[in-house]
Amino acid sequence: MDPIIIGIIALLVGGVGVYGYQNVIVPRLAKSQKTKGKEEKDEKSESTDAREIILDAKNEALKIKREAEEETRKVRSEVMQLEARIAAKEESLDKRISEAERKESGIRVKDEELEKMRTELAAKLEKTAGITREEAKKLILDATESKLKDEVSRRIKEAEDQIKKEADEKAKNILVDAMRAGATDYVPEYTTSIVRLPDEDMKGRIIGREGRNIKAFENATGVDVDLDDSPGTIRLSCFDGERREIAKIALEKLMADGRIQPTRIEEVVEQLRKDFVKIRREEGEKLCSMAGVHNLPNELVETLGRFKWRYSYGQSLFLHTLEETKIAMAIARMVGADVNTVRLGCLFHDIGKVFTGEQEGSHVQLGVDYLKKFNIDQKIINCVGEHHEDKPFSSVESIIVYIADAISGSRPGARHEEVEDYIKRVTEIENVASSFKGVDKSFAISAGREVRVIVYPEQVDDATLTILANNIAEKIHDTLTYPGTVKVTVMRETRAESVAK
Repeated sequence: MDPIIIGIIALLVGGVGVYGYQNVIVPRLAKSQKTKGKEEKDEKSESTDAREIILDAKNEALKIKREAEEETRKVRSEVMQLEARIAAKEESLDKRISEAERKESGIRVKDEELEKMRTELAAKLEKTAGITREEAKKLILDATESKLKDEVSRRIKEAEDQIKKEADEKAKNILVDAMRAGATDYVPEYTTSIVRLPDEDMKGRIIGREGRNIKAFENATGVDVDLDDSPGTIRLSCFDGERREIAKIALEKLMADGRIQPTRIEEVVEQLRKDFVKIRREEGEKLCSMAGVHNLPNELVETLGRFKWRYSYGQSLFLHTLEETKIAMAIARMVGADVNTVRLGCLFHDIGKVFTGEQEGSHVQLGVDYLKKFNIDQKIINCVGEHHEDKPFSSVESIIVYIADAISGSRPGARHEEVEDYIKRVTEIENVASSFKGVDKSFAISAGREVRVIVYPEQVDDATLTILANNIAEKIHDTLTYPGTVKVTVMRETRAESVAK
């Protein structure tokens, strides 16, 4: 190849090389140096940030570690305290168990000693007294009972006082109901009414086809109808006087009307039930007027009107209340007591009897609770609550109401009871009371509502009186049937006599 050409080519190659070095390689080297410096700077900055982050993490870790160690120390301390308390309780429990075992052991030893003493005492008694073991046991029991009489009497009185203190109202209801002993089941009352028939054909109409009319009548009125008792009459039987009266009026109205059928019967009876409220109010106003009492609430007057159909031993409560009111007012005037309080006390004294078939409890308590709804004066309510001596008399007016009630209820002819039955009942009460050891005499008074027992003072001491009274009352309750309540009063009297010469 031509040297010139080669030289030219070499020159071109060298120029290109120089141009490339100056324009390409040199800028790239400069850029590379700049980038390297920046990277070194960034690496230094990142290294500083990393060291700071690591330092913060170490500090946080140390903080968490310290907190964890502190919490661990607290927990460990609490656990140690709890373990200490548990240990103390276990120690206390062990002591108690040991003490209990020791006491139990002591009790067993004492029991053994006591049993040994009993055996020795029994042997001595058998040897010295020439009696058997059973006889000796009886002597010991008798001696123990004699020693415990005072304690038993004291505990009975304490129990009675505690009952009165903690639950006076409840105890009163229980005692009254217990002493009544189902008197309402025993007391005979007028429980029948007679309706006259215009003719015998009317019986068939009343019976109806297949007995539908009479069945409808009995279902509607709640009474029993007896058509076969006597000719020309119909007997209506029911313990509820009001229902019996409604049935009587309804039957008379149906016979006068002539339309006797189930639908008509139900209509007449229902209408009479509504109208009977007016009848009760009229009877109540009549009673209040005759007793000289006015301006009472309508509900109270209507309740008093129900006295018209309430009986006790055949004695009308209406007439009994009126009679008692008159007697009590006369006594109040003579002794200077509050006449108005006595008047209202007598008027309301048996108002609870109206509710005895509807509510539980004695008529005394029912009457007291009912009167409280009308804001009746407390002295009047006390007269009602005390007229059977369920609690001590609080005033002279209460005593007058009690006396007047006894006079009206026990006077001859007031109540229908056979003389033989009365004598038998009173005699049985006296015999029960006289059957106890130490009783001298017994007297049943107040128509058998109270028995007074007189004892021999040398045989019955004061501590035994309470026990004897309770025993007599329990035996009367268990063995006899009697109306109302029977109050037992045991009396012990000692006298000393001397003569002055």
